[in-house]
Amino acid sequence: QMCIRDRYMGENGIVGMGPYPKKGQEDADLINAGKETITEAIGHSHNRSSDAFGMMRGKHLHMTMLGSLQVSETGDIANWIIPGQKVKGMGGAMDLVTCGSRVVVVMEHVGPGGTAKFLPKCTIPLTGKGCISTLITDMGVFEYKDKEGFVLTEIASDATVEQIKKLSLIHICRCRRLLTCRSRWSPYH
Repeated sequence: QMCIRDRYMGENGIVGMGPYPKKGQEDADLINAGKETITEAIGHSHNRSSDAFGMMRGKHLHMTMLGSLQVSETGDIANWIIPGQKVKGMGGAMDLVTCGSRVVVVMEHVGPGGTAKFLPKCTIPLTGKGCISTLITDMGVFEYKDKEGFVLTEIASDATVEQIKKLSLIHICRCRRLLTCRSRWSPYH
């Protein structure tokens, strides 16, 4: 039996990032690139940010997971700026989505007020073009296939294919053997 151990790397240089801390156990000096407090996993290490970017640009990552503001039907991602809002910089997202690893996007299916985030074409500046392999939302899991576009492979137990199609402004193919997730995912749990 083989044991596979994942190491989560933050673009700010921590390899072996742990889960979010419990309430009251936060350490303001331990943060991820999104300025959220984190914990350190057993066996973690700290590196300079330049080393973290070297790992990305050197194609040493197997998978990249990040959030997004919008996703297009051709697998484009827009996640670094909302026009008209202040931003300190684009961060490492552009490096992450072009480093040759599998790109997995995790986001809510719709934005505030029910605004669509899954669009024919992104309406805000792109982070990467045609780079998404998998999209995970609170309603389902979608795999990107070159000839078919996004294919719904898993659905939340309280969602329907009709709801997903209505809330997505793109054509979505449905997998023949659609799996059902036990509960709806939320980024706030």
